[in-house]
Amino acid sequence: MTEGWFAGISPDDEEAAATAIRDGSATEPADWPTRAVDSGFAADTDEYYDRLQTATVSAARAAVRDAELSDDQQLIHAIRAMDDCESTANELAERVTEWAGTHYDDAPTGIDGARSIAERTPTTPLETRVIALSGRVAGLADEAAALRQYVEQTTPSVAPNLAAMAGPVLAARLIALAGGLESLAKQPSGTVQVLGAEDALFAHLQGGAPSPKHGIIYTHEYVRNMPRDNRGSAARALAGKLTIAARVDHYSGDLRPDLQTELQERIETIRARDTQ
Repeated sequence: MTEGWFAGISPDDEEAAATAIRDGSATEPADWPTRAVDSGFAADTDEYYDRLQTATVSAARAAVRDAELSDDQQLIHAIRAMDDCESTANELAERVTEWAGTHYDDAPTGIDGARSIAERTPTTPLETRVIALSGRVAGLADEAAALRQYVEQTTPSVAPNLAAMAGPVLAARLIALAGGLESLAKQPSGTVQVLGAEDALFAHLQGGAPSPKHGIIYTHEYVRNMPRDNRGSAARALAGKLTIAARVDHYSGDLRPDLQTELQERIETIRARDTQ
């Protein structure tokens, strides 16, 4: 290629310039500023570099925008929003049902209690506020449920092997903790094993605590239901297969049931230790 990225582009077409920066290439270096001036793209080299800066900034913004709109990033937003809604709903449910108890002798507790209170008819301004807040709690809980359904439906299309092995919600949380599917795919299995246990890991590195055996993968039945002495082995086995699953999902995307079968066989071998 002998023409620069600016070839055939109007100097005022910022979008076309950004696209050229992102998609263009050259087989060898050249004196591009001089060529830009000779072609009439810029009046001098200073103007060329000004136009180049504008184009590269636009290209970077477009790349960030595309990355944020990617399926795994949207999944991250969904799982974080779901967790926030669940956490906020539970916290507010405690508050509103405690408050309701000062007005109603039979006030129930929890999310279901808030739903029940929300259906009452207020007789005082204070009861109006209690009932209105109960309705907000119920709404947050409903939104959390809707987001969970979205996560369960979407994760298998974003990371089919990870979703099959970890379950859609845990798979989405692992992707979120890693910052994306590509980032998760590049993590060593030891890091995947302790994702979500960063505080415990830092405490261990500072010399004040034992090394954590697992992070959020503890919620997986293969680890949670394993006898305590074997949980570390189960966590390592699970993390190893989850890492492979993430790599397959990112680099190829085809579903490989054999990964799940291999994991099940490994877990059965670990369980069998208690019977020997």
